[in-house]
Amino acid sequence: MSNRLWNWFSAVDTDRSGAITAPELERALINGDWTPFDLDTVKLLMSIFDTDRSGTIGFNEFAGLWKYIKDWQNVFRHFDRDRSGSIDGQELSEALGQFGYRLSPQLLDLVQKKYASAHAAGAPPTRMPGAPGAGGPGISFDRFVRACVVVKQLSEAFGRLDTDRDGWIQINYDQFMQTVLSLP
Repeated sequence: MSNRLWNWFSAVDTDRSGAITAPELERALINGDWTPFDLDTVKLLMSIFDTDRSGTIGFNEFAGLWKYIKDWQNVFRHFDRDRSGSIDGQELSEALGQFGYRLSPQLLDLVQKKYASAHAAGAPPTRMPGAPGAGGPGISFDRFVRACVVVKQLSEAFGRLDTDRDGWIQINYDQFMQTVLSLP
């Protein structure tokens, strides 16, 4: 596997710098319907796996990213119960619930609308059945990963501020902005 992974890394590293940039990664990552990953998702992945903060991903960082994406593909397949290639509201609720996040129906609706795939807006998807993110109304694979990671990060940020663990915080504007803007 590592030889195949090195070959893929080398193919993605189109400028032969020995490291992958966000644009190179964006060109390499595709959903099951052959659409490229959303640039914001690519940037989020870069922020997670660029452990040396170089702005690029070396091979070892890329190996971690590869495993992360493969693990998320399995999660996506598990929760895409109807095998539509996208995550609908019920499937999203189940996924977030199993991850320990109990969002109100209003918040679930907001997350679903925020991360809905471009296909949900009416563009017909090119379909590769059974592939993660293969389209249809709902949330594509790349946006599902981003939605789950963002919910996790926001929940963790809230938890750091909720010192008495009662589900309530009192913060000023600067604290709020600092909390939100410090997230990738």
